[in-house]
Amino acid sequence: MFETIVALATAPLKSALSIVRLSGDDCFFVVSKFFSKNLVELTSNKIIHGQIIDEGETVDDVVLLAYKGPRSFTGEDSVEIICHGSPLIFNRIISVAVKNGARLATGGEYSSRSFLHGKLNLMQAESINDLINAETEESKRMSMLALEGKTSKLIEPLKKEVADLLSLIEVNIDYPEYTDIEEANFEKIIDFCKDFEEKLANLIQNGRKGNIIKDGINVAIVGKPNVGKSSLLNALLNEEKAIVTDIKGTTRDVVEGKINLKGVMLNLFDTAGIRESDDKIEAIGIKKSLDKLNSADIVLCLFDSDNFDDEDKEILDLVKDKNTIFVYNKADLIEKQDENKLYISALNKDISKLLDEIYRRLGLKEDNYTTPSIANARELGILENVLENIKKIKFDAENDVPIDIINSEIRDVYLKILSLTGEDYDFDIAKEIFSRFCVGK
Repeated sequence: MFETIVALATAPLKSALSIVRLSGDDCFFVVSKFFSKNLVELTSNKIIHGQIIDEGETVDDVVLLAYKGPRSFTGEDSVEIICHGSPLIFNRIISVAVKNGARLATGGEYSSRSFLHGKLNLMQAESINDLINAETEESKRMSMLALEGKTSKLIEPLKKEVADLLSLIEVNIDYPEYTDIEEANFEKIIDFCKDFEEKLANLIQNGRKGNIIKDGINVAIVGKPNVGKSSLLNALLNEEKAIVTDIKGTTRDVVEGKINLKGVMLNLFDTAGIRESDDKIEAIGIKKSLDKLNSADIVLCLFDSDNFDDEDKEILDLVKDKNTIFVYNKADLIEKQDENKLYISALNKDISKLLDEIYRRLGLKEDNYTTPSIANARELGILENVLENIKKIKFDAENDVPIDIINSEIRDVYLKILSLTGEDYDFDIAKEIFSRFCVGK
């Protein structure tokens, strides 16, 4: 039995209206204890006006939305109480609900119950959290495609192909005396792996691009002191966020900001000038700068257009293995520009070429914004793991590893594909996923 849970479903702020949500097998019975009308006999969804009553006192005049399971978000009997948006009122209603048999919901527990009752698969459930955290229209669109179940459909062909191969191999193993059954030989397994590997690689490639749209990317601005990093951050943000002076070491800490570049959120980090320093505070800032450099998806390595020195060479060595865009600042002071270099003037906010290059590096196309892709980090990780498994199966088949061992490896692949949608879910993993949701969702 699923006990009745209660939580605030709207922001915990003073507003015109708020919503208190309850759900559980005995939800109608619990709510009837403190609502002016009896819900126990309800057989269908209904909107009801009434009062919340606590020990004879009217707490609030409310509109109650009653959802009869399974025709509810969770699949259980559920109630949403639309009350006046005073924290005093909605907190009192929650307190009254708990006093009458409900308990406070944990983070993501409503979505978890929806998953457990088969209303959503795990990919759809995760998309709810992605939708709540979306920062751009494009990111929201990606999450909606997943919530509508369109992303889950990408998994169906994979599941069927692996299941077909599994069943063929197991029939061959269990009934070797039947000569009219198609043979599951090594050549067939190798051909399957080649085709499956290509399909997985395409899904992963599209998923990584979808992940860029959904979650954005980290962009670190690095360079020696006084090269114009803070001016560049200000130009990108179109505001004077970072302090700009001609004193070396002005930026002692990482300064952050965000911009929306054609539907992709860029998380910008203006770092302290990288150099050797005896100043303890500046040295801490430089250490933070190196950490941001190592975690960045794209590094903007900034140089002074007319002053390249040993400090610049040291920074070049630091970024040699990174996805780096080399940027030459103070273009307004250069009479003749090298056509092979990317020039900007951060001071004059002349950075359009840089923005074009950043977007080019993302490798996005129009259809990446409009078609479903497996863009969630957990789901991408599973696909990448499955790809490695398929490569191993192919290698084993090419080296005549016994068919029953290969069959076990293929079964493992099948279970991992099922775990994408939660069909063969590990409850501990599901619990961890839903714990990241906000309370009330």
